[in-house]
Amino acid sequence: MKALGVDVGGANLKAALLTVEASGRLKVGTWTRYLPIWKLGREGLERGVKELASWAGGVDAVAATMTAELSDLYFVKREGVNHVLDCLEEAFKDVEVGVVNVKAELLSVEEARSRFMEVAAANWAASSWLAGTLLNTCVLVDVGSTTTTIAPVVDGRPASLGLNDLEKLGCGELVYTGALRTNLAAVARKVPLRGRLVRVSSELFATTGDVHLVLGHIEASDYTVDTADGRGVTRREALARLARVVCADVEMLSEEELVELARFFYRKQLEDVADAVQQVYGRLKAELGFKPPALTCGLGASFIAEPALKMAGVLSNVRRLRDYVGEASKVAPALGAGLLALHSRGVEASLSEVEVYEQQGPRRR
Repeated sequence: MKALGVDVGGANLKAALLTVEASGRLKVGTWTRYLPIWKLGREGLERGVKELASWAGGVDAVAATMTAELSDLYFVKREGVNHVLDCLEEAFKDVEVGVVNVKAELLSVEEARSRFMEVAAANWAASSWLAGTLLNTCVLVDVGSTTTTIAPVVDGRPASLGLNDLEKLGCGELVYTGALRTNLAAVARKVPLRGRLVRVSSELFATTGDVHLVLGHIEASDYTVDTADGRGVTRREALARLARVVCADVEMLSEEELVELARFFYRKQLEDVADAVQQVYGRLKAELGFKPPALTCGLGASFIAEPALKMAGVLSNVRRLRDYVGEASKVAPALGAGLLALHSRGVEASLSEVEVYEQQGPRRR
């Protein structure tokens, strides 16, 4: 049995190809592409999904989730959902495509079109369902390139209070900060420099990817998205971008000063995530009477999720999705969607033996 889970984002297209062997052992291939659809347009997404289908080959089932509908490529979410579904139907003509909704159920494409708000930005539901198969009750903290999801799971089911991005932003379950793409002007409005607070420029001069590259949290190969100035991903180029945030350059500020700037932005990012974690855990403590364990995943799991959990006072009970599913944890929503596809066909796959047999790394374009 082969099932493909697909996560169609506005910046990245990710997939997990699941093969269940006769023994019940699960083999997972992962596929990731940087696909900025606001630059590449509708045709870019269509090409990307077809490229993914070609990589996957023949499969028995496809399950998809999405966040791409929020892109300003589309005027409203309904338009975005329908275009993503068009792409999937065109690329997988001979396979039934299921679409994950906010209850971690699979809808048909036609159901998804008519109930579009149930499938818009529902990738957290696929990840939550996956987390529920592992820990039953927990809080999933998924830090990707762009956003941080804080998703409660109770008795094996998604238990998020917010069912769309607007609601999730309000209740702490979504923080629009990530490991690579966040504009530093959105992280802090003033920074300490040379004995005083200095206001930052609101231009897109540098992103969190520069901070984490300078601080050694990521390697150049992890910096898979466009840089703010279109230049490369060396440490010196990242330092130059940081300098511009305060309208300076590397001849005006020392490397030590720029590293301190990076550390300040990092602390502010952690505080932002920790504040949301406390909001979610406060509600759960009142409802459940205890603080459930946290399960971290995504590119920023180790250097954003876990330090933020510690800052929020819950690090003592933290698990890593990577310890359960290896490198497939980097495509958690796609993995969850693929498992849902298998589950819908009555195929149970054991996560106790997962082999990631092939990994297609992200590519910068």
